[in-house]
Amino acid sequence: MPYEPVIGLEIHVQLLTKSKAYCSDNAEYGGLPNTQVSPISLGHPGTLPFHNKLVIDKAITMGLALNSEITSYNQFDRKNYFYADLPKGYQITQDKTPICRGGFVTIKDANGNEKHIGVTRIHMEEDSGKSMHDQDLTDTLVDFNRAGVPLVELVSEPDLRSADEAYQYVTEIRKLVRYLGICDGNMEEGSLRCDANVSIREIGTTAYGTKVEIKNMNSISNVKRAIESEIERQIQMVEKGESFTSETRGFNALKGTTFSLRSKEAANDYRYFPEPDLPPFIVTDKYLENIRTHMPALPKHLYAKLKNDLNLTEYDAVTISDDKHLTDYFLQITEHTHNYKAAANWTLRAVKSYLNECAIDILDFKLPPIKIAELIQLIDEGKLSNSAASQTVFPELVKNQNRNALEIAETLNVIQTNDTHLISGIINEVLAKYPEKVEEYKAGKKGLLGLFVGEVMKASKGKADPKVVNIEVVKALDNN
Repeated sequence: MPYEPVIGLEIHVQLLTKSKAYCSDNAEYGGLPNTQVSPISLGHPGTLPFHNKLVIDKAITMGLALNSEITSYNQFDRKNYFYADLPKGYQITQDKTPICRGGFVTIKDANGNEKHIGVTRIHMEEDSGKSMHDQDLTDTLVDFNRAGVPLVELVSEPDLRSADEAYQYVTEIRKLVRYLGICDGNMEEGSLRCDANVSIREIGTTAYGTKVEIKNMNSISNVKRAIESEIERQIQMVEKGESFTSETRGFNALKGTTFSLRSKEAANDYRYFPEPDLPPFIVTDKYLENIRTHMPALPKHLYAKLKNDLNLTEYDAVTISDDKHLTDYFLQITEHTHNYKAAANWTLRAVKSYLNECAIDILDFKLPPIKIAELIQLIDEGKLSNSAASQTVFPELVKNQNRNALEIAETLNVIQTNDTHLISGIINEVLAKYPEKVEEYKAGKKGLLGLFVGEVMKASKGKADPKVVNIEVVKALDNN
């Protein structure tokens, strides 16, 4: 039977703030258990929460980036439920007045066409603590450091129709929050968490099927794998004539399958009511315009600049713009050179290879972008070959950042030469080394030209100008 999945995602984004959402406790990740708590975050009687302006700013920034409508009158609510790691017995959240409504995320469908995935709402709330079941043989331990850490929850419309689209959606959200400086997007540390609501229906029908929620996915690839597994499970059950209920399921990454956690047949009664200890706040037009004015460039705008203004290829523009800090580094190179293609090549090859080898982030890469521009200039002037620049000069430049590229190239004796007399001597040595190949070339096997040119370049240790070598090798072969 032809089925289509119907998928909606709920993404919790942990905001990059120094303090928690409703108190001044340290919100930094990685502290020793229960060292970043206070009577307010622990919900002691008589304590009062207060607004964190930066949380509101970041939530609005997120909404503006997604073309959402910003709610002017905002209030907070208490969402009541019991978890061992929820110290107050309720969560401060937004129910009736989410800070952002509507908007969309742009992805590409299976045919490569742009597709808008609707955003239902974005609301602010606080995180719970963390239960640890593997630290003690008999008891569950609770770390309250995370309790009260600020979150925004982004709820999508059920517009996604495949696991690939869901993968793209989460990828776009992670890229966006990193560009905006809202969140580091680290799913392994829990600063970006995603729940997926999945159902299937026969193609051509409009009614929704039985919805299943999947939790506990700690990477974007696992979001995709979990959804694929759940779609397959539901199709198999329907085709066997078996019914299934709405439930919450987890994902076993080792087995690649989902498993039942609890039933959702009974609707949760969270007994929402307005938070009495936090006054409502109003977002004025002036306040909104101030945030809009100070927003950084969005990924789509930087992609357009790389693709249209700097004439980079689709691949280069997409790959560079995927990482805000890599984009910043690339753009700083282009301030010192107009060879934008070469700047992209150096960013994506030599620089990224070095980062991968050293297992460091671009923010920890200390070589000034102008030094890359110096290498590009030497290559463009014919003073340095690409191989000598990337394999010999670049590693030394990274170690000795105060020296310029030309000085290092001269010290290492790799300045390129177009001395035809010197090059001709090397060519004669190479041709004498391969007499049989010379005869094959003369017999019509012209593809051997690359062999001779490569051997000459190797013998010259990369110092010979490839263009001159190519011309001189052809001359020598024709006259041999």
